[in-house]
Amino acid sequence: MTLDLSRQEAVQKAADAGIPSALADLGSLVRIPSIAWPAFDQTALVKSADAVAALLQGTGVFDSVAVTRARIPGTDEMGQPAVLATRAARNGRPTVLLYAHHDVQPPGDEALWDSPPFEPTLRDGRLYGRGAADDKAGIMAHVGAIRAVSEVLGDDLDLGLAVFIEGEEEYGSRSFGQFLSDNAEALRSDVIVVADSGNWDERTPGLTVSLRGNARFTLTVRTLAHASHSGMMGGAVPDAMLATVKLLATLWDDDGAVAVEGLATRDADTPDYDEATLRAESGLLEGVSPIGRDSILSRIWNKPSITITGWDATPVEAASNTLAPQTSVVISARVAPGQDAEEAFAAVQAHLRAHAPFGAQLDFSDVDCGDSFLVDTGGWAVEEARAAFADGYGVESVDVGIGGSIPFISDLVREFPAAQILVTGVEDPHARAHSPNESLHLDTFRNALVSEALLLARLNDRTV
Repeated sequence: MTLDLSRQEAVQKAADAGIPSALADLGSLVRIPSIAWPAFDQTALVKSADAVAALLQGTGVFDSVAVTRARIPGTDEMGQPAVLATRAARNGRPTVLLYAHHDVQPPGDEALWDSPPFEPTLRDGRLYGRGAADDKAGIMAHVGAIRAVSEVLGDDLDLGLAVFIEGEEEYGSRSFGQFLSDNAEALRSDVIVVADSGNWDERTPGLTVSLRGNARFTLTVRTLAHASHSGMMGGAVPDAMLATVKLLATLWDDDGAVAVEGLATRDADTPDYDEATLRAESGLLEGVSPIGRDSILSRIWNKPSITITGWDATPVEAASNTLAPQTSVVISARVAPGQDAEEAFAAVQAHLRAHAPFGAQLDFSDVDCGDSFLVDTGGWAVEEARAAFADGYGVESVDVGIGGSIPFISDLVREFPAAQILVTGVEDPHARAHSPNESLHLDTFRNALVSEALLLARLNDRTV
């Protein structure tokens, strides 16, 4: 489908004109420390959800806007507050579901931030603050796009819209599946736009066509019934730390590539991406070499990885001459697109059991698996998105894989198998999502918002 040039220009101008107000509203959202983890103030999540609902209500296009929750399966506990807004399609037009999340990661060590994490700060063409990129910018890309198409199309806006702004994505989306089931009819759509990914660079849009899955769990290693003096028993008794270090080392080969039998690799081409770019985007220190083999992007997009993300150990300042009887680590495995995450976890678990040194006892707990995702790039929605990206950014988009995971997409596929899913985003490679000094590249945000407005306008011209 093509969009009438005069209407396209009007939508672009309206979206452009709305950038200052979108950024102001984004700043207001960033000021709310909406962290879903129970150790933090949960009233901030309610405040955040209410603020998002007010923004959607203010567009004037929805039949219904509500803050709601779903039960966490297997418990009596309710999930975190989400926002659901809907309007019915007219005249045979498609319905589009727009997803983002209003919860954010904890700030971590605030001393590592150059400006306060919940005080939005403009600096060198970027907006700094926790959630400025992940994913409150995704919310405002949706809101800004809706504002623009509503302003231009007016009564000609026949597109059906459902907006789902989740409140616990950073805390495991525990009630996500139940929320989809509870609200299936309201959310049912022809196209789903998930604004929670990244772009090729700050100037080039990316359409995410693959995501790795994940298998995260806690491993506890035990070797002793109680702690013992390291001088009196050291050299004859294996402590848990020794056993854990030796065991974890078996997970990788000498190149740093994963050495676990049963973890799959996807065979797919990747764009050119050199080591200098990797160093610039990752902060790899001088003299430290990359790990793995084959093309750099194949290692990130199409191969498994294993990372130790947490370790219970005696702090350095509290160290004593003691043999530790047990220790626990959190292991995060990323799973190649196409492999079942439960299957991958079973492979890692079997490897660890087979390589446990000195007969160390192993326990596995807190297992959390999420499947990978591969996009069918032959659908008409992908064609429309690429065209909108080209007009909004002024350059052709790149099909990208993402090394990270968005496990809830498999829930979307299961609940809405007929929907075409587009994974887009507002982040560039320097956004530092989840890290200190998270930031949003302002030009990338502008282009993403304009592109989404053009996409909605194009879809408004389609019939299904």
